[in-house]
Amino acid sequence: MIPLVDLAAAHAEVAEEVEAGFKRVIAGTAFIGGTEVTAFEEEYAAFSEIEHCVGVANGTDAVELALRAVGVGPGSEVILPANTFIATAEAVARAGGRVVLVDCDPATYLIDVDAALTAVTPATRAIVPVHLYGQLAEVERLRAGLAGRDIAIVEDAAQCQGATRHGRGAGAGGIAATSFYPGKNLGAYGDAGAVVTTSADLALTVRTIANHGGLTKYAHDLVGVNSRLDGLQAVVLRAKLARLAGWNELRRAAAARYDEMLAPLDVVRPVTLDGNVHVWHIYCVRVPAGRRDEVLAALNTARVGAGIHYPVPVHLTGAFADLGYRSGDFPHAERAAGDLLSLPIYPQITADQQDRVVRELAAALG
Repeated sequence: MIPLVDLAAAHAEVAEEVEAGFKRVIAGTAFIGGTEVTAFEEEYAAFSEIEHCVGVANGTDAVELALRAVGVGPGSEVILPANTFIATAEAVARAGGRVVLVDCDPATYLIDVDAALTAVTPATRAIVPVHLYGQLAEVERLRAGLAGRDIAIVEDAAQCQGATRHGRGAGAGGIAATSFYPGKNLGAYGDAGAVVTTSADLALTVRTIANHGGLTKYAHDLVGVNSRLDGLQAVVLRAKLARLAGWNELRRAAAARYDEMLAPLDVVRPVTLDGNVHVWHIYCVRVPAGRRDEVLAALNTARVGAGIHYPVPVHLTGAFADLGYRSGDFPHAERAAGDLLSLPIYPQITADQQDRVVRELAAALG
């Protein structure tokens, strides 16, 4: 079996460090917070070239806390792409905001910046560009279009640890949320996440909300939540972070191999925006219309762990049916949901494995 993501291979590279770190945490009983969490926050901020990092319990919380920190609440409209994992929309709803959806770009599947700027109303409090598949959206265009308006940009960078656009990473212009779900480029051994920001005030607000609304025991200055990174997950993240730059380079090499191998096939290969350094969390191709599920089934039967990201756009989920959107409202997102196929990619994938993936894909396409 060629897996979609090989977590066992990643663990093998860090197993000894993780075991030693777990022993440190257990011996010191620093299960919530502690020196491992502090060290990871400092190291991830340095890696991201951003002043502040606040570790939280998961990526969904990270988006919600970032939104709350910039002032999203009841009555706030928040614009985001229909082509994203539902967690982005959930975070808006949990913060009390109203989800406003826009379509994605048909080539990159990232947020349609022009559509997002057109959707702005007097009630808009934030726009959430989602950095899908491993590359950053055109945040600088959003920022230019919002100049002079009191509208925050909260970046959803759950799939982009280490990616840059014009030399700058996610959050460099203000604030971003990320996820360390196990399958991410930087994955924990359970749920974990973080908010990175250039603002000391925003970092303090996020940390306060995440700790039951206060920074000292029994001091509750805000209505908060319980969303804190634990010491054991920080151990794993520190060990993997030391290897992340190298792992991302291996992903780029694997993506380049796919680009070359797939050229003769009837698929549309991924597009990287000019100015982006991609980290290839996902390598997705578009197969001929109406054939995606058939091709996926054939690959899985051949023991190739292909998958789908994401089969139902946000506006067609039951959870957000009350927004009033209908099929056809966001045609590019709907086409992506029906035609995109994710191929196995991870740092340890070999050229021979990729050759087999492509051969089985060619056979499935006929």
